[in-house]
Amino acid sequence: MSKKLNPPLRRKNFVTFDDSDWHGVIYEVRGPYYLVHTPQGETYTCKTLRTTLSENPNSTLAVVGDRVRFRPLEERNDVALHNGIITFIEKRRSALSRNRERRRNRSGETEHVIASNIDQLVIITSITDPPFRPKLVDRYLAFAEFERLTALLVLNKIDLDTEHLAPSLLKLYNELGYDTLTVSAQTGEGIEQLRQKLIGKTSVLSGHSGVGKTTLINQLTGSSLPTGELSEKTRKGAHTTSNAIMLVVSQPHSNEYGYVIDTPGIREFSLDGIAQEELRHLFVEFRKYAPNCVFSSCTHTTEPDCAVRAAVERGDISPMRYESYLTLFAEAQERKS
Repeated sequence: MSKKLNPPLRRKNFVTFDDSDWHGVIYEVRGPYYLVHTPQGETYTCKTLRTTLSENPNSTLAVVGDRVRFRPLEERNDVALHNGIITFIEKRRSALSRNRERRRNRSGETEHVIASNIDQLVIITSITDPPFRPKLVDRYLAFAEFERLTALLVLNKIDLDTEHLAPSLLKLYNELGYDTLTVSAQTGEGIEQLRQKLIGKTSVLSGHSGVGKTTLINQLTGSSLPTGELSEKTRKGAHTTSNAIMLVVSQPHSNEYGYVIDTPGIREFSLDGIAQEELRHLFVEFRKYAPNCVFSSCTHTTEPDCAVRAAVERGDISPMRYESYLTLFAEAQERKS
């Protein structure tokens, strides 16, 4: 039985969702075209129509990671076209997105989604060139907590760690319960361990430009995505990813695999969609002390008898992490004003 959309006018290219339509996952977007991977291992180049149905209102219609139904187009001269029409987009269980103002975009969407249906956020950082940025890491971790994603912190360029700083940098995050891993895209150290942590999941990889994220993706997937060189003046890398793309990570000599999604950059982690009062729940170390605050709605900023601030003063909570919280709290305050 088909589900029909009722537009004001019935157009020539009107299509309805039907239970016989094929299943697939969007792994790349190229302009108006969506590359869809089927469970049988085939790829179809698909388009959407104005009548394509979605279970994600007020949001980008179709993005990398979406589970879709599509209808293959008929063969011509006994040659399979491998083209199709997407008829239905299933409800997303998670999304990497940015808020948008309706009046500033033609589609009228309030949420611009970059990628969807993610299991794990893999935060790629580097020991040096560029240096480790704890406040950026804390922003990523807050996002992961909000979206209820597993977080994996990867410290790349471990071959440049001549002062053996990695253990002290990662110790804090390990104590908070986050999984961490040191790797070197240059020497191959830790690459197979990273592969193991990606198998069986859909992971989004993100990090500051220059940390070697794309190089790692190429090594894990056998792809040839372009990489950027570090500027000699700023020691920063150029962004080389312009659209999200999903690639397969396979386990050698096995049928096991996972998906990795490469994202355009760090703008997706502005946390615009997170309310100011929600931020206090996203720093896991606060949860032990927050019930002892005098006020149940304590923001852990200026209230008297705040148990979280007391824990910071005693050294039970990292002052560096608390500073990250205050930065995100101030940003949220600016958005409200």
